[in-house]
Amino acid sequence: MADADRAADFSFVPYIRPGDRVMVGQGTAEPQTLLRRLLEQARAGELPAFTLFLGPVFSDSLSGGVPNSVSVESYGAIGATRGLMREGRLDIFPTHLSSLNRDILSGLIRVDVVLLPLRPAITGAGWNLGIARDIAFAATHRARAVIGELQPNQPQTFGGDVRDLVVDAMVQAEGGPVELPVTRPDDVSLQIAAHVAPLAPDGAVLQTGVGGIPAAVCAAFRDHRDIGVHSGAVPDEIVDLVERGVVTNARKEVDAGVSVTGMLLGGRRLYDFAHRNQVFRLAGHETTHAHRSLSQLSRLFAVNSALEVDLTGQVGAEVANGRYLGAVGGQVDFVRGAQASPGGRSVIALPSRTAQGDSRIVLRAGIVTCGRADADTFVTEHGVAELRGQPVSERVKRMIAIAAPEHQEALARTWRDTGMALK
Repeated sequence: MADADRAADFSFVPYIRPGDRVMVGQGTAEPQTLLRRLLEQARAGELPAFTLFLGPVFSDSLSGGVPNSVSVESYGAIGATRGLMREGRLDIFPTHLSSLNRDILSGLIRVDVVLLPLRPAITGAGWNLGIARDIAFAATHRARAVIGELQPNQPQTFGGDVRDLVVDAMVQAEGGPVELPVTRPDDVSLQIAAHVAPLAPDGAVLQTGVGGIPAAVCAAFRDHRDIGVHSGAVPDEIVDLVERGVVTNARKEVDAGVSVTGMLLGGRRLYDFAHRNQVFRLAGHETTHAHRSLSQLSRLFAVNSALEVDLTGQVGAEVANGRYLGAVGGQVDFVRGAQASPGGRSVIALPSRTAQGDSRIVLRAGIVTCGRADADTFVTEHGVAELRGQPVSERVKRMIAIAAPEHQEALARTWRDTGMALK
């Protein structure tokens, strides 16, 4: 392997053409050194106008600003990209992750240059993706140029080895990979998790995300047995369940004994645990989010969240109070996959109130991410509302029952006065 360039010596000038779309590894798989160098050269006027496609950004790589010569796209506004949304700089692809992955692979969404972190493969031939096998890797199949960030501090993961990836240039990372802080669930998250965990049987296959509610849900699974994992991302708390003997994947019909994920969304503890550990495997969206894959698993237990939900079961996971704060992401993929899974269940878990005290259960969701035809189970700190198999009138009663007590009367009155037309 040739020596990697130092960031200060590397120039994107030979690789970026006018109008290019440059896709950057997302979340914890962000190549921070490359992204900072790219923006540094753009701010200096050394590069032509191009489009930057980002996923969630959890680093400070954007703190120096994004020059006007760079258009920015994403599939959501998560982490530091929310600032770009507030500035009117972020253009959104409102699409499911499974569809986004297919459109990139087919060339419908053109990607010219890809930046992603790499380290040598476990087998010694090729490269290892380490933290994520996601849309950025999918884009390498179509991109004109792939620029790698040599990141020796990220894990080598099974499922991450790629033998045929042609890397046009390699830059030495100036620091370690992005690490998320350990989540400390608040009391509301713990109450929600206490309602969620009993809904899952032993042998369930868990899908969840990151944050206070997922962390609390993982802790609440501590007395379950033979839990499996098949998820777009896994948090640090999965390690606790493996070490406790809760996660064994023993009853999975597919990938028995192995936790399957598209991304490690955590910190050093998760990275060290996943390093060369054969009970973890990275997989692409064509596996983690595909309906065919999900429906082959029994007892898929999908736990997702929302910004608001309405009385008939519609879910808004993108916009709150007129501000774009979320994403379509993989929610609908997993909601539908869980319901197609024999014995599966989809749970939307969320606090009943916003930080300002407003109700998250509303008469009508604004921008609908997941339609009421896909509604299954909703959980707040006040209880569980099972909507699958129920008519609108019963759904409304059950959703009001799990709303914050101080908002229940107003919800019921508003439904009587204006909501009946929504039936």
